[in-house]
Amino acid sequence: MPPRDHQFRVSSRGELLPFLLTLPLGLSRKAAKDLLRFRAVTVTRVTTVRHDTQLEPGDVVTIASGKQIPAESIERHGLKIIYLDDDIVVVEKRAGLLSMGSEGEKERTAHRILNEHLKALTNSPIQQAFIVHRLDRETSGLMMFARSRAIQSVLQENWKTVTKKYLAIVEGVPANAEGTLRDNLIESKSLKMHLVERGGEVAITHYRVVRKGRRNSLVELTLETGRKHQIRVQMAALGHPIVGDSKYGATTGLAHRLALHSSELKFRHPVSGTPMNFHSPMPTRLIEPVA
Repeated sequence: MPPRDHQFRVSSRGELLPFLLTLPLGLSRKAAKDLLRFRAVTVTRVTTVRHDTQLEPGDVVTIASGKQIPAESIERHGLKIIYLDDDIVVVEKRAGLLSMGSEGEKERTAHRILNEHLKALTNSPIQQAFIVHRLDRETSGLMMFARSRAIQSVLQENWKTVTKKYLAIVEGVPANAEGTLRDNLIESKSLKMHLVERGGEVAITHYRVVRKGRRNSLVELTLETGRKHQIRVQMAALGHPIVGDSKYGATTGLAHRLALHSSELKFRHPVSGTPMNFHSPMPTRLIEPVA
């Protein structure tokens, strides 16, 4: 069953914002304003809801338990919240931002930024975001987080059923317009991934050329497995490294970044079972040179 919305009946005349602060949800003033800004609050008989909306006895105030947030409504330190409910969060990460903490960076990460924002939103010090998967620091686009360890476990156990698509600008034009790359990968002591004849971990990527240019191409890639640097090393081995990926042999660059973007996540909601599909377009400045 999908999570139920919270409904409260008004007993006396007054304004909406003060009413929200009296509810047994423990909302802070900022959290209540965020709910209003995200259009997560509705009132019977009222078309447009504001903080100063006048409530009358008998009105019913509804707070959505899960709300699609307009993409432009939150953007904090290179992280944009695309979808938020009681169980999951889908965000859009900019290139250059770590997914989670490392020895060299523990503060400015997608995980930390999101977790602190959710704590403030719910006025609670309890952990709010749990890592489900990662994107390379240099990769932009969609990521999903869980709101509890139980949901994290469910998502990770069923991660193979999630459709994960990427867009990349690669050097040159692949000879075949589409195909499947199947390789064995192993990590060296220098933390670089390599193809090997035997051993390692199997990596499977399906690719499709979307647009051809004179010097490079726009390629859509669908992951069947999720190995470290999988797309990067496999496209390089094909002879078409991702633009900006000097680590794996690229000699050209665009916008001083890796031209790789997580463009689609498609899955069933871990609680309600509702089909969910999120898309994120590749930055225009990366696509424009493909002509």
